Amino acid sequence: MDGLRVNANEPVSRLLVQLLVVLVAARLTGAVFTRFGQPAVVGEMAAGILLGPSLFGWLSPDVYQFVFPATSLGTLKMLSQIGVCLFLFSVGMEVDTGHVRKKAHTAVMVSHASMVIPFFLGVLLAYFLYTSLAQIGTTFNAFALFMGISMSVTAFPVLARILQERRLTNTFLGSTAITCAAVDDVTAWSVLAFIVAIVRATSMAASIVNLVLVAAFISFMILIVRPALPRMIGTRNLECEDPPKGVLAFVICLVMAAALITEIIGIHALFGAFLAGAIMPDAGGFRKKLAVRVENFSSVFLLPLFFAFVGLRTQINLLNDWQGWLLCLGIIAVATLGKLGGSAIAARWTGMSWSQSLQLGALMNTRGLMELIVLNMGYDLGILSPRIFTMMVIMALVTTMMTGPLLTLFGSRQPALGPEVVPA
Repeated sequence: MDGLRVNANEPVSRLLVQLLVVLVAARLTGAVFTRFGQPAVVGEMAAGILLGPSLFGWLSPDVYQFVFPATSLGTLKMLSQIGVCLFLFSVGMEVDTGHVRKKAHTAVMVSHASMVIPFFLGVLLAYFLYTSLAQIGTTFNAFALFMGISMSVTAFPVLARILQERRLTNTFLGSTAITCAAVDDVTAWSVLAFIVAIVRATSMAASIVNLVLVAAFISFMILIVRPALPRMIGTRNLECEDPPKGVLAFVICLVMAAALITEIIGIHALFGAFLAGAIMPDAGGFRKKLAVRVENFSSVFLLPLFFAFVGLRTQINLLNDWQGWLLCLGIIAVATLGKLGGSAIAARWTGMSWSQSLQLGALMNTRGLMELIVLNMGYDLGILSPRIFTMMVIMALVTTMMTGPLLTLFGSRQPALGPEVVPA
């Protein structure tokens, strides 16, 4: 028995236990949430929180300490980061610049309003929260910038899946939402890259150097690597129904190299992975073929580990008084007002009906996984305290869960004229 106990406490055994617990919890919770009309990813996000100290650690502290001891979290974090890198590579490949060009006016208006208004409200909120909720030692500028960008993010992948499930992808509303979310994602990640470069820098000179390196790397990837990729991969491989293993290995190496460079520059590995996806060639449906292989593995196996890791950091017991919960509700209200309200007003300004404008605003208010990634970065950089981190995680979960019911509510106000299909 002693030998079995020793073997069970080996690092590999502990990691396998964690994988089993996380994957089973993610599948079960995702299935439950799907039955209630929510995307499975929302259930997986909730599973991460339930596996943390907020529920699992509270119900059974001894078992919790056996499954998730503090000494084992480093490995879990590294695996989850690889999963997020692969996922953001897939997100980058989903960005369709053709849609942006077709709907430039609406996309620019709505996406910028859905960024600027919540960003301003987030900075304004930071002014009142900095003293009590910022991590000790962080500056107001860093805290305000992260609060602003946290309010501005839209979960492009979750939004796309909601549209697919409701069969809205080929409607005017769905096409417009996808376009706006794509512009929003690119803008948000670009702004976040510069914010992280500034926050991580130790001086003004270092900030300038980091920003120059970021701009140089983005230019290199877009102007040099992107045009060269079709030739490097080969026309036959691009059009092949099943890309060879050598091509997949080349692509994964490119993703890892781009992630490594941005990590060394000082912004984060995730930005390099996202940019690598955005520059992938689309000839012969190459992006879709890659996405099927990469996204399935990362979303099923590795992303639940990220949700669990975020859940381990989320301590709902920190909101142990009515003031804390009232403040959390206030953050949710400000986030919704800025994102949903800003998007809806801008959409209405472009000529959309109030019903479609409000539905578009509800879709843009979807934060999901992308919000958790931003919050995790703020936590790692020592900007967000555990208490504000918990409040923001709850906000991300609630605003994402609101999307489906709000779509139904605002859609019921629209005259029954049938879906307006986007011309081919």
